[in-house]
Formats: sequence, C-alpha cells, structure tokens
Amino acid sequence: MKFKTPKQKSRERAVQALYQFFISGDDIVDIEKQFLEQKKTKISKTFFTLLLRGSVKEKVELEKLISEFSERKLNDIAPVEKAILYVGLFELKNVLQTPLKVVLNEAVEIAKLFGAYGSFKYINSALDSASKKLRKVRV
Repeated sequence: MKFKTPKQKSRERAVQALYQFFISGDDIVDIEKQFLEQKKTKISKTFFTLLLRGSVKEKVELEKLISEFSERKLNDIAPVEKAILYVGLFELKNVLQTPLKVVLNEAVEIAKLFGAYGSFKYINSALDSASKKLRKVRV
C-alpha cells in the first residue's frame, strides 16, 4: 500500500463527497460535515473544504469547461468521472500553487481508484486539454 499525503486523501474524499452530492441531492453542507467527521484517515480539512465547496460554487462554470474540453456530453459522463473532473478543473483553475503535473496525476490516480475501467485516459485527456486554457504558463 502506497503512502498518501493528507492533500491526496483530501482530493479523494472531495471526489467521494461530490459523488454523494450528485447521487443523493443532499445538502452539500451536511455531506461536508459527514466527510469531515470520518476518522479513518488524516486529511487536510481546509483543502478538502476548498475543493468541495469551490467545486459546488463554480458548478456552472466547471460544467461549461467540461462541455468545452470533453468529447462526451455532460449527461453521458458517469457521476464519479464528473466528480473527478470538477475537482481537477477547480484545482487547475484556482489552486495555482499546485503544479499542473500534480493535478493531472492526482486526477488520473483517483480515476484508477474509483472510476470505470480505463476512465483515467478520458480524465487525463479532458484535463490536459483544459489546462492549456486554464494554465497559460505550463510547468
């Protein structure tokens, strides 16, 4: 088992929380509270909240980006892949201190963990395309 940093675990948990939000339609504050109360692994609570709340707050803009940079229609994207794209796009756009390569790699790893077989290729392609617009300076 590979060691994961609190930020890596925060990304995974943000994807899980968004997935629950998409599936259940429950209030995002209740979902956030539920995930923050989990004790099984140490996360960066601040980073988790930033990714989760930011992704929900920027839902409309993130969906426009998904439509622009994905070969799939929004309604054809599975909820788990959509959650991974939301978190990845939000981080690309708003957390500029995270290197591009890290954002892409983390999204691919989360897709391998939670997504359908081979979905990591789709996630990588969509985020890489979007990064050309969102990150003018590529590192």
